[in-house]
Amino acid sequence: MAAKSIISRPVYGTLSPQPGKHHLFVADAEGALAITDLAAKAPAGFFGDVHIIFIPGHDGKHVAALEALKPAQFYQGHSFASALPRLKQTLANAHMGLRLYLAGTEGLIGQAMQAALEAGIDHTSIQTEHRGSLARRMQCVHCKGITENVITQPATCSHCGLLLLVRDHYSRRLAAFQGVCINAEDRSEIPPMEEIFR
Repeated sequence: MAAKSIISRPVYGTLSPQPGKHHLFVADAEGALAITDLAAKAPAGFFGDVHIIFIPGHDGKHVAALEALKPAQFYQGHSFASALPRLKQTLANAHMGLRLYLAGTEGLIGQAMQAALEAGIDHTSIQTEHRGSLARRMQCVHCKGITENVITQPATCSHCGLLLLVRDHYSRRLAAFQGVCINAEDRSEIPPMEEIFR
């Protein structure tokens, strides 16, 4: 986590196996390690009722480790956007008592949490664990476009091209940090970019 606390940022915990008949895991990249850590604590047969939706990222790491857990269902997506229809369908067909586990980047956790709450999943049935990159999902307050995986300060909006100060304000509704034009008064004033969200 970042060195200083951000009041608006959600608090993440550590995944642990919960009692129940239906378990859904949604993870990306290093979030797979949270699932394998949970597996070491899970009772025998736990993964017989588990559905995993996993977005491995560019390197494809951790797929074999998750498949080795022998979940009842395993889906590998290329991006959160490509996995979202499956997630929404799974949540729409969920049985009472579904346990939802979200692990990985803040962008994935926030977006999956939105989908779950929209589907009527009780927040007490959802566990989260942040793993991996601190890259931010950023909304430009000017054009409302979302830029994924922002690691620099300032950052360029991928939609309108403005140079944005990535604020430490996290919007749970948008699952994104807010970006505000850093050089609105003088566009020729371009501060150096630094990689700070890794």
